[in-house]
Amino acid sequence: MYDLTLSVSHVPAQSDLDTREITIGALLREVAVARPDTEALVEVRQDGSTGRRWTYAGLLADAERLAMALSTRFDPGERIVVWSPNSPDWVLMEYACALSGLVLVTANPAFQARELAYVLEQSGAVALFLVEEFRGNPMGRIGAEVAASIPSVREVTDMESAVLYAEGSRPPALPDVAPGDAAMIQYTSGTTGFPKGAVLSHRGLVNNARFYASRCGATKATTWVNIMPMFHTSGCGMVTLGCLQAGCRMVLISLFDPDIVLDQLEASGADIILGVPTMVVALLDAQEKRPRDLSALKLISCGGSMVAPELVRRVQNLMGAGFSTLYGQTEHCPVITQHHLSDSIDDICNTAGQPVAQTEVSIRSVNDNLAVAIGEVGEICARGPCVMLEYNDNPKATSETVDAMGWLHTGDLGRMDTRGYVTVTGRIKEMIIRGGENHFPAEIENCLLEHAGVAEVAVVGLPDPKWGEVIGAFIRGTGPLDKAALHAHCRANMSPQKTPNVWVQVESFPLTGSGKIQKFVLRDRFVAGEFNEL
Repeated sequence: MYDLTLSVSHVPAQSDLDTREITIGALLREVAVARPDTEALVEVRQDGSTGRRWTYAGLLADAERLAMALSTRFDPGERIVVWSPNSPDWVLMEYACALSGLVLVTANPAFQARELAYVLEQSGAVALFLVEEFRGNPMGRIGAEVAASIPSVREVTDMESAVLYAEGSRPPALPDVAPGDAAMIQYTSGTTGFPKGAVLSHRGLVNNARFYASRCGATKATTWVNIMPMFHTSGCGMVTLGCLQAGCRMVLISLFDPDIVLDQLEASGADIILGVPTMVVALLDAQEKRPRDLSALKLISCGGSMVAPELVRRVQNLMGAGFSTLYGQTEHCPVITQHHLSDSIDDICNTAGQPVAQTEVSIRSVNDNLAVAIGEVGEICARGPCVMLEYNDNPKATSETVDAMGWLHTGDLGRMDTRGYVTVTGRIKEMIIRGGENHFPAEIENCLLEHAGVAEVAVVGLPDPKWGEVIGAFIRGTGPLDKAALHAHCRANMSPQKTPNVWVQVESFPLTGSGKIQKFVLRDRFVAGEFNEL
């Protein structure tokens, strides 16, 4: 714990860890030289069986071979989209792109055609790397059709085929890559409904993962089971690069299944696992039904939303492990605050911890952008080496999010105590957090407005004991609403998890004086039982 006694809501950057000026590729080379024979990566297939394994020397060799192949097909700085579930090939693509100076653009394997097309077009990607199918989503067919309609895309490659390593017409050569260069673009939706591509640097990703893994207590002897999606900074940044920092073993789960995860925790003698609260609850329920020996497990790290004391107690009782929560966002690579291993259950449940190393955090007034008094609510802002470079091709949104003083404005409301512990109290943005996953009302509203039966719609987060929040759609229709048709429309045009859980038909909306829908009134009236669901 940092020993702080603050008079205003501003934590200066703490220097318990240095900021390293190193790229992802250079770090992989450094660790491979220092620990060549240490097991680095273990594959767990969708059926739960153990697959391929790599030492750090082997991981570097395969990553360099792939990087060389990519260098014959692409120029440094070009963007390529990886559209795949968790796999060792995803990890190899991450390292190969870093070594060859390419910018990796992540895509959720649940995406449908319009979502994939947006990411390919907005990023200016020249290639799409995918798998043929995942959980019933025909990705090969969708990818081929979408790419054919985008002139900039000159290659569509199956990541599970030998073509991945094919050589092109350029001479093979790996460029010099700088820590401040772009390493990834990760898309995060905004209140406008159009996702923004956060451009993340090697410096930001490497250091954020190191700050995070260090506070988790990761060492060379650690085994970390990675269940987080690789298309998100949690999977490819916090855990993958966190394990690289420590030079330890990562067990990569292809598809989250609580029984498979628990079996792997037991079999591998894992120390650490990161999950969102709904994942942790699923693991606890499965452990209760069929207990495993989890005596090696030291820490469950949890992000995505606040947790109840009962959840922490269940972890302690059923798994015998410590529990730590964190707060962050993609634009910060992503961790901003995190608990220490020694923090009390009250702090774990009621705060989001202290800032990570080298990171200034300030609660600032939304009116004048000045630090507010201790305990006063304002916007959570962060400044340091992990702040994104920009939003891709969106200077207006960049300047609105990162101010002239370098503060990243998160859009989240919170307060800070005298010790620098931050509590998240709400959101300036109307983001819905369902089971630790962020959803943005405007994107869902825009989709629903394309349906002929919808005249006007408001999408609102509704409280739910299991998921934290669920997605509610309040619709003024052009006539009687067909719930099945609306559901099918959403599933055809968006990832399944964005489909509303609650459907309500309304005759009119509560409005502000300027004519804007008062979503908090809809939420309060729904909770009070004033609406009937379709």
